[in-house]
Amino acid sequence: MSHFTSEDEALLQSMLRQLLQSVKEKITGAPSVECAEEILLHLEETDENFHNYEFVKYLRQYINNTVGSVIEEETEKCTSAQYQGEVSGYDTLVQHVTKKTRESKEYREMMHALKNVTMVVVESLINKFEEDRMCNKELDGKTKNERQSGYYTDNCSDSDSSFNQSYAFMSQEQLQLLAERLDPVQPKEVRQEALQTLCLAPPSDILNSESWPNLRKHLTMSLSDPDATFSEKILRFYAKTFSSSPFNMTREAYTSLARHLELYFLSGEYSLRISAGLDVSNTDINRLLKKVRLLNEYQKEAPSSWIRHPEKYMEEVVESTLSLLSVKHEPNHPASPDFLSPVYFLALLDIKAVWFKKWTHAYYSRTVVFRLLEKKYKSLINAAVQQCLDYFEFCKAAVNKNSRVNDFSQQHCSDNQNFSYTGPELQYVYFVHSLCLLGRLLIYKQGRNLFPVQLKNKKDGVSITDLLVLFTQLIYYSPSHPKTALAVHTDNYSPASLVMEILQVFCDQTGCAAECLYTDAVIDALLHPVQSLLSGTEMYINCLETTLIDVADILARIAAVEDGLSLLLYGENEKTAKDDSPTAVHVIVQFTKKLLHDDISLLSGSEHLPVVKGAFIFVCRQMYRTCEGLQMLIPYGLHGSIGEAWKKTSLLSERVPTPVTGADSTSSISLESKNILLWEETLLDALLNFSVTPKGLFLLHSTGAMNDCVNFMFSSLSKKLQTNEYEEFGNRVIVTQMATTPTGAVALQSSGFIKALVTELWALLECGKDDLRITQPKSTPVDPIDQNCQKSFLSLINLLTYPAVFEFLSRKEIPNKPMYSLREVPTDIIDIIDRLIILNSDAKIHSLFSYEQSHIFGLRLLNVLCCELDTLLLLEAQYKVSQVLLTAQEENVTETLEGRGDFIIDGLSVERNHVLVRINLIGGPQERILPLRVLNKGSDPYPWPMFSSFPLPKCYLAEIPRKAEFRQDKGLDKLLSLFKSPEKQTGWTEICRKQFCKVMKARPDIISGTILAELIEKFVSHLSESRSDCYFSTGNYEAMDADVKSESLSSVQQLGVEMTVRYGKYLNLLKEHAENGLCFVLMNCEKFLKKQQRTVVSSLCCLRERYAGYDWFASSIFLIMSGDGEKTLMFLQQFSCLLVSAFLWPPRLHKSMHLPITTVESGIHPVYFCSAHHIEMLLKAELPLVFSAFHMSGFTPSQICLQWITQCFWNYMDWSEICHYIAICIFLGPDYQIYMCISVFRHLQQDILKHTEDQDLQVFLKEEALHGFRVSDYLEYMESLEAIYRPMLLKDMRSIRVQNT
Repeated sequence: MSHFTSEDEALLQSMLRQLLQSVKEKITGAPSVECAEEILLHLEETDENFHNYEFVKYLRQYINNTVGSVIEEETEKCTSAQYQGEVSGYDTLVQHVTKKTRESKEYREMMHALKNVTMVVVESLINKFEEDRMCNKELDGKTKNERQSGYYTDNCSDSDSSFNQSYAFMSQEQLQLLAERLDPVQPKEVRQEALQTLCLAPPSDILNSESWPNLRKHLTMSLSDPDATFSEKILRFYAKTFSSSPFNMTREAYTSLARHLELYFLSGEYSLRISAGLDVSNTDINRLLKKVRLLNEYQKEAPSSWIRHPEKYMEEVVESTLSLLSVKHEPNHPASPDFLSPVYFLALLDIKAVWFKKWTHAYYSRTVVFRLLEKKYKSLINAAVQQCLDYFEFCKAAVNKNSRVNDFSQQHCSDNQNFSYTGPELQYVYFVHSLCLLGRLLIYKQGRNLFPVQLKNKKDGVSITDLLVLFTQLIYYSPSHPKTALAVHTDNYSPASLVMEILQVFCDQTGCAAECLYTDAVIDALLHPVQSLLSGTEMYINCLETTLIDVADILARIAAVEDGLSLLLYGENEKTAKDDSPTAVHVIVQFTKKLLHDDISLLSGSEHLPVVKGAFIFVCRQMYRTCEGLQMLIPYGLHGSIGEAWKKTSLLSERVPTPVTGADSTSSISLESKNILLWEETLLDALLNFSVTPKGLFLLHSTGAMNDCVNFMFSSLSKKLQTNEYEEFGNRVIVTQMATTPTGAVALQSSGFIKALVTELWALLECGKDDLRITQPKSTPVDPIDQNCQKSFLSLINLLTYPAVFEFLSRKEIPNKPMYSLREVPTDIIDIIDRLIILNSDAKIHSLFSYEQSHIFGLRLLNVLCCELDTLLLLEAQYKVSQVLLTAQEENVTETLEGRGDFIIDGLSVERNHVLVRINLIGGPQERILPLRVLNKGSDPYPWPMFSSFPLPKCYLAEIPRKAEFRQDKGLDKLLSLFKSPEKQTGWTEICRKQFCKVMKARPDIISGTILAELIEKFVSHLSESRSDCYFSTGNYEAMDADVKSESLSSVQQLGVEMTVRYGKYLNLLKEHAENGLCFVLMNCEKFLKKQQRTVVSSLCCLRERYAGYDWFASSIFLIMSGDGEKTLMFLQQFSCLLVSAFLWPPRLHKSMHLPITTVESGIHPVYFCSAHHIEMLLKAELPLVFSAFHMSGFTPSQICLQWITQCFWNYMDWSEICHYIAICIFLGPDYQIYMCISVFRHLQQDILKHTEDQDLQVFLKEEALHGFRVSDYLEYMESLEAIYRPMLLKDMRSIRVQNT
C-alpha cells in the first residue's frame, strides 16, 4: 500500500466521521483545546471500544501490511545467537526492534503516505464545514472533532509544520463573515449562529485575523446584550482565549472585556449603591460578577507570561485595569459617595488583592504599575487610604461609645445560605482589599514614593508614618475574634490579623522597615496599650491579651535587627532625645517587670497571662542579648525579676509527678502541670540568654540559676542533635562565654556537656559510632586534623580557657594506667590529655586505633592551649609536658651501628618540635622564630633543627635589633621637666597626658627602658598622692627581707619566674641572679594584697587559695624597672591605689574586699565583665564585620581579649609594644585598654574575615602573634574612640565596687 486510491480516501473519511461521532460527548465537554487533545491522545486507555472502531482496525491492518515484514526480520535478528550478547531482556528487545523499524525506509514511506491521505481527508471535511453547518447543525460538532483529529495527527513525532498549517487556521473570508454576522444590527438568530461558530473555532485563528478589530468591537458591545446566554457564550470564548492563547493575543481580549465593564459602570443603566447592599443571587449582578471574576483570574495568571513579550502589551493590560478600577461618579454627583464602584466587585472576588501582589512581585511589571499609579491613577491609592481612615474612624467611634464593633469579617462563615451583602459589609470587604493593597505597595521604594497622598477632607497629606500609625492602631481598636473563632477559621480576615501579616512582612524587609517602622510615632502607637496599662489609663480594647501578644511580636521582630534595636534603645534621633520622654526600652522593661510581679490588674487571672509574659520577656531578651541593650536594662534589675519568677515556678514544678511509662500522658500529667513546666523552661531560656554577653553572664550568676540554665541548654542541644537540626550560632557563643568563667565551666562539666563533647570527639577520632553501618572503609585523612573532627577541635578550643582548665585539672593526676581497653572511652578533659597528648607509655599508644592521627590531634590541641601562658605553666608544673615531648623526640631516632642516629622526620616529630619551641620561648613576632609544621619540596624537606634536650638551638631566637643612639628630644625633655617641677599646677595631669601623646606619636621608640620606668614611676607616684585619683584605699605595708626564699612560691609561680628571667636576659634587661629579685617582688605582692582579701568559702578551685595564675603584670613591671625589686614593689604599692590597677593587674582584685561579696564569689574578674564586655560593645559599633565574623565562628572577642590582657600581650607583641600598652593605660586611663583591643581587631580585620571563612578563627587568634601592629600607629584612632565612649566606659569601670547584681 504505497499509495491511496480515491476509494481509500472516501473509506477513510467515513471511518473518521464514525470515530469522531463516537467520541463526540467526551471532547465537546472538554474545557479547552488542550484537554480535548489529551482525551484523543489517551483514547486507547479510556475507551473500551477503541479497538472496535473501523478506523483503528483499518490503521492496524495498514501498518501490519506495510512494516510487518520489517518487524519480523528485526525480531529474528535479535533472537539469533549472534545478537544474544548485545540484546537481552524483553524490554530491550522491544526497544531495539522499534528503533530499527522507525529507521527503516518502509516506515518513512508509510508515514508520508498516511500524512498525505489524512491531509486530503481533513481538507475535504473543512471545505464542507460551512455547507454542513447550514444544512445540518450536528455537523458543527463533527467539524470540531475533525479539527481535533488534526491535533491528534500533529502530535505524531514525525509530523511537519506544513501539515499543521493546513488545518489549524480558518480562512480570512470565513472570519470576515463571522465578524459581519456578529454585528449588533444583525438579527438575533444570525448573531447566535455566528457566535456558536466562533466558540468552536481556534482562538488563535480569530485573534490573528484581519477582521479581529471589528470582531472585538462587536463582542464588546454584545457583552451588554440582555440575553444572558449570549453574553455567557462570549465570556466562554474569552475564557478559552485566556487559557489557550499567548499573552500577545489575550491582552486584546482582556482590554476588550475591561473596556466593556468600564463603559457599563459609567453608563446610566448602572445604578447600584453601597447603602442598598448587594444581592449576589440576582441574575444581573451574578453576570457582572462573572465578568469581573474572569478579569481577576486573568490578572493572576498574566504575570507568569508577560515578561516574554514587549512592555507595551503589559502596559495595555495594566492601564485598562487601573482605568476600570478608577471609575467613579463626578464629585458633584448626588450619589457620588454611595457609588458601588468596580473596585468593590474586585474586592469581593479577590479580597486580599492577590492580583496586585502578583503584579508588583517582579521589577519588570512593578515599574509600569507604579509609574501609571503616579502619573494617572493616584486616585486609586487615595481612595484606598481614605477607606482605611474611614474604617478606623468607625472603629474608634464605636470604642469611644463603649460598644462592640460588628465583626463583619466572620459573619458569613456561620451562614452559608446568605447570598447578600449589606452596605457595611461591602465597605469592610473594600477596606480589607485596600489594606492588603497598601501593605503590598509600601514594601517597595517606588510604592513608598507615592506618599504623602492628599485627601479632600484633610488639610495635611497622609504620610507613610501616618498610615503605619493607623495600621498599628487597628490592632487594638478593631474587633478581634474570640479564641474559638481563631481556632476554627484559618483564613482570618480580621483587621488585627491582616495588619499583623503586613507588619511582619515589613519587619523582614530591611529598606521597608527603616522607612516605615523605624519611627518614634509608630513605636509610640505600638506601645499605646502598654503605656495605658502602666499608667492605669482607662481604655477599651477587645481581646487585650491577643493585642499585647501581637504588639510584643512586632517589637521582638524590630529588636532583632540592628537599626530597629537602636530605635528601641535610643529613639529616632539619639542625640536630640529628650530626657522627659523615655525611649521604648524603658516602657517595655517596666511593663515586663510588672507582668512578672503580677502587678497588672486588668490581666490578673487571665489564662493567657503566661503567654503575654513570655512574649514581652522575649522582646527584652532580643535587647539584653546585645551589650548595648543590656547596658540599658541593667538599672531595672530584670535578671533579678526573671530569677525570682523562676525560683517560684521551680518550686511548683517540683510537685509535678514524673510521667509513668505506659500510662496515659493526659492522665499522668495535668494540663496545668504541663503549663508550669513550659513556663519554667521559658524562664530558664530567658535567663540563659543573658550569658550571650560577658556582663550578662555575670548577672546570670547572681540569680543562682546558672547550673539549671546550663542543664536546660544541654538538654535542648541533645534534642536538636537527635533530630539532626543545625546547631545555632547563639548556643556556641553561650558555651564560649560560659567557658571563659570558672562558674560557667563548672556548670558545663556538671551538666554532662563536656562528657558528651569528649565522647563525640572520641567516636569521630577513634572508634566511630556503634550504630553506624560501615559499607566501605574510611578514607585516610590528608589534613593534620580531619574535617570530621574540626568541629570538635574548635569546640574544645572554645571550652579550654585557663579559668576552665584550672577548674578541670587543678591538682588532678594523669591516670597513667598500665593497660587501656580498646573500648575504654574518655569522658573528661584529663582523659583527653592522658590518651591524646601525654603518650608516655606503650599501653597508651597501643590503645589507639589511629595512633598518628589521634596524637597529632592532641599535639595540635596542646599547641593552642599553651598559647595561654597560665595554661602552659599549669600543664608544665603538673604533668611535665616538655619532658614528655623531649623524651618522645629522643626515642624517635634512627638506629645505626655507631649508636644514636638522626631524628626521624615524620608528622609527629615535626608537631612535637613546633610545640617544644613554642612552649620554651617567650617573645613577640620579631623576637622568636617558630618552625613550620609542613615539609618543603627538594633535598632538604625540613631545615629546622630538632632537639631532645635544652637549651634550644639558637636559630629559633631572633636577633634583637640594636637600639638606635639616643638623641635629645624636646618633647621628651618637656615631659620630664613637668615631673621635676616641685609644684604641680592645676591640670598638671592633663598636661602630662597631652605631652606624653605628642612624644608617643613623634618618637615612640624613646618611650622605653629607663626613661619609661622613670615616667611611669613618677606619674603613678603623683597620682597616688592625690585623693581624687586614688580609687582603692590601701594600708601601710613593709616589705619582707630581700633574701626571701622562693620555696614559698607555688610550682606554677616558680616556672613563671624562670620563664620571665629567661625572657629578660634575652632582652638584655636582667642580670645574673635576677630570680631572687623577682621572687622578692612576687612574695611581697602576694602578702601585700592578701591583707585586702576576703575569706571566701567556695567550691571553685580558683577561690580556695592564692591567685590561680601567674602575675604577668608584676613581671612586666619588674622587667621595665630592669630587675630592681624594691623599685618594682614600691611602684606596685602606689599603683594599687589607682582604678587602672583593677584592669591592668588581674591579681590585684583576687578575692578583694573592695569588690561586693557576690562578685568575689562568682570568681568572675572585672576585666571580663567590664573591659571585655565593652570591647564587644565597641567592636559591634566600630567594626561590625569583625563582630559578625566572631558570631559566625561561635567564638567571642571577650575570650581572646581576656587572654591577651591577663598575660599582658606576652608572646603576641614585641617587648617595646608591651611597654607602650602599659604606658598608655597608665597615662591615658584604664579605658585605653579597651581602645587598644579594638585597635588590634581593626589591624587584624582582613585576617579575621579570611580565617572565619576558613573556619579556624580561634586557632589563628590564639596561635598567631600580632604581626605589624604598633601601638603608636593607632594612638590617634584610640583618641577618637575616647572622645565618643570615655564618659560611659569610665562610669562603668568606676562602678565595680558597687556593681548592680
